[in-house]
Amino acid sequence: MTGLRKRVSIMQMKHPKQIKRPPQTHPSASAVPSYHRILVKHGLIEKTLSIPDAYEMFLKVGADPEVQKLRRNVPHGHKMKHVPALYLATAMALQGMTKQELEALKLRIEAVAVPKASVHHKAQ
Repeated sequence: MTGLRKRVSIMQMKHPKQIKRPPQTHPSASAVPSYHRILVKHGLIEKTLSIPDAYEMFLKVGADPEVQKLRRNVPHGHKMKHVPALYLATAMALQGMTKQELEALKLRIEAVAVPKASVHHKAQ
C-alpha cells in the first residue's frame, strides 16, 4: 500500500488562502508616480494635473525654503509605504506641515509660477 503514493504538487499542498493573491490596486493609482500622489494627498495639485506638470510642481515644492528646512529635520531611516527614498524627505516634510502651512506653501508656489508665465507670454 505504501508503494501506491500519489504525487502531489506543492500548489496542491498549499492552503487555498495562501494561493490567493492580494487584490490589485486600482490601475490608475499604480500608474501615477509617487510624487503626483504626494502632491494630491496634501492638496497642492489637482488629481487631473498632467504628470510632467506635477513633476515640475514637485521640484518647486522641494525647492521651497520652508520645505527644505523641514526636510533637513527628517530622521534618516524612516520609510513610508509606496514612496521611493528619492521623494521620502519631501513627503515627510509635507506630512509634518499644518493645513495653514500647506496653504501658505501653495500660495508661494503659485506666486512664483505666475510671474514666469506672464514673462513667457510677453516674449511671444
